Amino acid sequence: MEILHIFNLSIEQWLWIMVAAFFIGFSKTGISAFSMPAIPIIATVFGGKESTGVILPILLVGDVFALYYYNRHAKLNNIKKLLPSALIGIILGVIVGNCISDKQFKAVIAISVLICLITLIYTEKKGDNLKVPKNTFFYSLTGITCGFTSMIGNAAGPIFSVYLLATGFKKNDFMGTTAWFFFLINLFKLPLQVLFWHNIPIKTIFLTFSMVPAIAIGAVLGVLIIKKLNEKLFRSIILAVTAIAAIRLFI
Repeated sequence: MEILHIFNLSIEQWLWIMVAAFFIGFSKTGISAFSMPAIPIIATVFGGKESTGVILPILLVGDVFALYYYNRHAKLNNIKKLLPSALIGIILGVIVGNCISDKQFKAVIAISVLICLITLIYTEKKGDNLKVPKNTFFYSLTGITCGFTSMIGNAAGPIFSVYLLATGFKKNDFMGTTAWFFFLINLFKLPLQVLFWHNIPIKTIFLTFSMVPAIAIGAVLGVLIIKKLNEKLFRSIILAVTAIAAIRLFI
């Protein structure tokens, strides 16, 4: 029970962290946008920059579950197109994170989610008429945006989701490609946050291990539910959950 006292948190706060871990597990194998509510939950408990250090190891555990279920469905060519520019976005996020206060950090997280929300709404409105540019500038811009928003607030999921949905990805290919992309991104972020932001102390690893059951339950339920969703409902739920997360962040 010592883990309960390491962070000096109330029982209610621990329960919210468990809920966030469940959402992350569910998002990794089910509906990717379900990770969005976890962002304001963790940020409310720990603050802006510190919350990114708490959530990153939990995301990596969720990534492992996602790779186990969906790794064979990944389209690596789509990852290769975005990865170099995404790494640039991550570096930019590290620099910005070192130059702003915690209050400003939270505002940047909120703005990132709002941008994701607007992008998703636009995508749904255009529907089948949405045309995604197939050029280096588009891939670079998408990659940098994904990298930056991932580093600042772990909020890149919807942006990457829009990219995949707009290029016609179906459920399994969508999940497999998302799993590999964010596993690589989160792995790259880990040493940067340790060395430059100093927000992943040893005690955070203990917290992550304590959250594994909640992550696992979410991951298993995600696999079961995603199999029963049709494509249209799948897209609609991504939009709705992201909208809820954006409103929660600003409130």
